[in-house]
Amino acid sequence: MVTQKSVRKLVRDNITKMIRQRGVEPDIFVATDEEYGTFLKEKLVEEVHEFLESETVEELGDILEVIEALCAWKEFTPTQLKEVKEHKLQERGGFSKKYVATFSAPL
Repeated sequence: MVTQKSVRKLVRDNITKMIRQRGVEPDIFVATDEEYGTFLKEKLVEEVHEFLESETVEELGDILEVIEALCAWKEFTPTQLKEVKEHKLQERGGFSKKYVATFSAPL
């Protein structure tokens, strides 16, 4: 006997159709804006964990999809996101030099 776990999470728009094609009727609701933000943040954590396990470009693509959805939800434009990224790159640098630092910091 196979035990199944009930999962409640944000899914991509076409996933419900794919679930139905497997003969399962999913319980679906449309999240409120507040719920949507919570589900997006949970999805980001989920996708990051999946990338840490697999290290695949597909999982990085999923992370990017969630980040873009978070930007839309927060009404951040792609231009704003890019400008913040570029500002931090110019001010603090990137990660290409692979520096790892050990230092004391106040708690």
